[in-house]
Formats: sequence, C-alpha cells, structure tokens
Amino acid sequence: MSRKLQRLSDPDINPCLAETNASRKCMDDNDYKKDVCQSYFLKYQNCRKFWNGILTERRRNGEKPDMPTAEERERILKSIGKTSY
Repeated sequence: MSRKLQRLSDPDINPCLAETNASRKCMDDNDYKKDVCQSYFLKYQNCRKFWNGILTERRRNGEKPDMPTAEERERILKSIGKTSY
C-alpha cells in the first residue's frame, strides 16, 4: 500500500473515511452507475465541506494539529448533537 493511500485510510487523518468507503461500496455494488450513488456522494461532499471549515478555523486560531483527531471529531459531533452533514 502506498504511503498516500495509508494516510487516506487513517481515521485520524481522514475525517470522512466512513463516507469515502460507503460511496466506494455503492459504486462497486451498482456497477459504477453514478446516478444510483448520488446520496453517498452528497454525504461525502458535505462531510469534506464541514471538516475543511473546521480545519480552516483551527489554522486561523493557531491550534495544532490542524485536523482534530478521530476522538476529538467524535466529541465535536456529539457537542453539536447530530452529524451536521
């Protein structure tokens, strides 16, 4: 497995790992018909938009690491009360 692929499959680095895997599974299960998997793509896009906003805010505030760990992200989502994407 390449180094980049390892990083993308690390839940501490990739906040949208579940959405990525779900959209890939949908594509695999449905013979790569994109129209069938639109809801999965939308969830992935919304996830990326949400966490990129968090990333930008943390960088602006000088917080390290830029992306919260998987444990921190779980606490953030619980504090919101629901998945915001």
